[in-house]
Amino acid sequence: MNILQAIILGLIQGITEWLPISSTGHLRVIENLLGLQLPIVFDGLLHIGTIFVTIVFFRKYIRDILSALWKRDFKTETGKIIPLIIIGTVPTVVIGLVFGDMIEAAFKELLPIAGAFAVCGIMLYASKMGKESHSGPSVIEALLIGTAQGIAIIPGLSRSGLTISVALLFGLRREKAFSYSFVLSIPAILGAVGLKLFTESYALVPSGVEFVEIFAAVAVSMVVGYFALKLLQKILVVKKFYLFAFYCWLMATILVGLSLSGL
Repeated sequence: MNILQAIILGLIQGITEWLPISSTGHLRVIENLLGLQLPIVFDGLLHIGTIFVTIVFFRKYIRDILSALWKRDFKTETGKIIPLIIIGTVPTVVIGLVFGDMIEAAFKELLPIAGAFAVCGIMLYASKMGKESHSGPSVIEALLIGTAQGIAIIPGLSRSGLTISVALLFGLRREKAFSYSFVLSIPAILGAVGLKLFTESYALVPSGVEFVEIFAAVAVSMVVGYFALKLLQKILVVKKFYLFAFYCWLMATILVGLSLSGL
């Protein structure tokens, strides 16, 4: 991988990590088209940049949550979200640990990724049917949103797309669905990246990926990711979130065509 390819991958990661169109799915496709065979741990390293963006973007909300946790205050609106984050993280961890390797092996080719993009599009379009009725998920809703986050390890399924769509279908207000989805992502992504670095960091050396390429990709993903996150927030406010479904269906169609052509 050269520096230009690293920048391209960082750009793709920054745009697609937070927009509901699957960063992993896009990375797999672009790596395939560029003829790259990168270890999965490289994708994990790219998430370091975008998770940093999340922490910066939601810094006030996160500070309030940590303050409530320190004070053991679970009665305020901010304090109530703490157990719901824990509850939502549990199914994500279970799905990742039990099915992660199986999913990684099954979704290396374009055709299954195309199917996942099509399913993601269905979920995104269905989100327009949700009626905003409450500002916080229940325990059951948190479990199901966390399950959606876990399932989104499948390339082609967007983590933000699935979690926000499920939250909207349950009737969460848009701003609450947005903040809960992304705060919920922090422990899940940090845990996944940490595990990959611990178990598969050895794979970077034989792959030929060097520090300068990693730094370039992460830096680009951070800058682009911040603006992508602000864009998603605006799109949610104007209730156009479901329109990303058409992009996912277009990607599914393109990938089916590429797969049938032998690429």
